[in-house]
Amino acid sequence: MADTRTSKTPQKTRIIACGMIAREVIAINEQLDNDHIDLKCLPAEYHHFPAKIAPAIDVAITKAREEGYQNIIVGYADCGTCGELDKVCEKHGVERIEGPHCFSFYIGNDQFTRDGDAYITTFFITDFLARHFDSFLIKPLGLDKHPQLRDIYFGNYTRALYLAQTNNPELDAAAKAAAHYLGLEYERKFTGFGDLNDALANRIKS
Repeated sequence: MADTRTSKTPQKTRIIACGMIAREVIAINEQLDNDHIDLKCLPAEYHHFPAKIAPAIDVAITKAREEGYQNIIVGYADCGTCGELDKVCEKHGVERIEGPHCFSFYIGNDQFTRDGDAYITTFFITDFLARHFDSFLIKPLGLDKHPQLRDIYFGNYTRALYLAQTNNPELDAAAKAAAHYLGLEYERKFTGFGDLNDALANRIKS
């Protein structure tokens, strides 16, 4: 007699994430060995224009629903939206990553909350920023043409803290060079994926 039982089909999941964490989301998904994840990223440049994030997420979630995705994960912390992203998430019944920004969830939100005062004059560098320092920061801020603006933008910082998602000597050197360019004391802290790992793993439905 033929076996008429059917295996459970994994529920497809759409992750709508910031382009700044695309590599990390892909790496975590590979660790979880999932083949039912669809990743869509909003432009990393929205980091400079946080008012664009919530409206863009609203549109992206609506489109995902139209495409048949029921399990949707928002791959953002608040990221400077001042609560507007939470309103969009509540509207659609989805969840975002906990924390005020990616630096917090890389460090670990609990630790970031405990040590928050220590970060007041800290400029954070991630793997993404180490890779794209010139194109993502220097040129958009006009520092390539007006280097005198450096101290206006970064004069209140005292150190650059590289939150390393990977142990990559090339990125370490790039982060150190970025700190030197900004005139800041350099420190490195290996965080791996921090809270991002559990935030995604706990929300991906099998």
